[in-house]
Amino acid sequence: MLEMTSSAAPVQLASGARARDAWPLDPDIVHLNHGSFGAVPTEVVRHQDELRAQADRSPVGWFPRIAERVAQARSAVAPFVGAEAEDAVFVPNASAAATVVFNSLTLDADDEILVTDHGYGAITMGAARLARRFGARVRTVRIPLLAEEEEILELFRAALGVRTRLIVVDQITSPTARLLPTRRIAELAHERGARVLVDGAHAPGLVADAAKAGGGDWWFGNMHKWPCAPRGSALLVTRADDRQDLWPLIDSWGGGEAYPDRFDTQGTIDATTYLSTSAAIDFIEREHGWAQTRRTMSALADEGADRIAAALQPYVAEDARVHLPMPVDSMRLIRLPDGLGSTREEADALRMTLFDAAGVETAFTSFEGRGYFRLSVHLYTETSDFDAFVERCVPEILRRAGITAAAS
Repeated sequence: MLEMTSSAAPVQLASGARARDAWPLDPDIVHLNHGSFGAVPTEVVRHQDELRAQADRSPVGWFPRIAERVAQARSAVAPFVGAEAEDAVFVPNASAAATVVFNSLTLDADDEILVTDHGYGAITMGAARLARRFGARVRTVRIPLLAEEEEILELFRAALGVRTRLIVVDQITSPTARLLPTRRIAELAHERGARVLVDGAHAPGLVADAAKAGGGDWWFGNMHKWPCAPRGSALLVTRADDRQDLWPLIDSWGGGEAYPDRFDTQGTIDATTYLSTSAAIDFIEREHGWAQTRRTMSALADEGADRIAAALQPYVAEDARVHLPMPVDSMRLIRLPDGLGSTREEADALRMTLFDAAGVETAFTSFEGRGYFRLSVHLYTETSDFDAFVERCVPEILRRAGITAAAS
């Protein structure tokens, strides 16, 4: 397993190949947003293409046996997140997993659900829909961006009420790129009679044994992000006593089976995303090792954050680089000049503006009315990508902020 010998050197895989060359990414585009949609290695793309070709060559040979194939894939993938195969099911994405759980729950009219202001919008909206069905309410626990672990626990301790039935909390937050102490939050909630749904969308690959580490009554995570599986692959994991109330979003011929088997058959969906997930996990392990991959991503993210923050620092009143108390290995936050990305809609618009104007894939987020660049990297990221961001994107950011660049 090869170590990074220089922060300026491209990552080399165990096979001797340059990591960038192992992904089919457009060389004319700068890729600094792995966290949103992931990126699939060429080897895994070919593996999935071959599985699809098998299905196309013999549909009758493929689909009647799909449940057996998916069950085998569960057995191969569940240990990667620290779970048993009988506790895990494949779902298309994190939002689908949350919907499966929300669909299984009933509330009374005076019950409440706790969410946080770091939560992913689509999941929070799902919690709100659950509350509306029963006339219950959603309350937001506001967590300062730089809150330490004990402060976060105290905020939850204060927020838990006699009618709190469910907490929805992120293991790794999407807008703020930080860890939350979900296992300890779950322990606290259980003392008060509340249940916890852990949104681990970003956790697989970044947190060893992510489902086991995350705790909670239910946990879910995307395999298409850091594990680099094809898009449309996620896991829902639970050992809850009432897990037989969980049903796939599609009623199909597995409906007569118990959990988890009933999730293995869902009509004619393209299950090759699930079947290719272990190939992606194995690719990273073989070529760089998962523990080393986390270290490599952390070093790359630090270097990128330092370079980009230095370029923006003259135009930001505070420290441009945000030093989070509970950081993750692959993502960093960098403050934007005032007035940029102050809402989610503005942040999303800035992402597409820079893609169109500069050919750079980015992620911008908003928290408490302040805009941030969320840098996210993987093994294919190179230091030249950070320089390209500074050269191509910083001038456009300053222009949109109405700032004249300082003379060099």
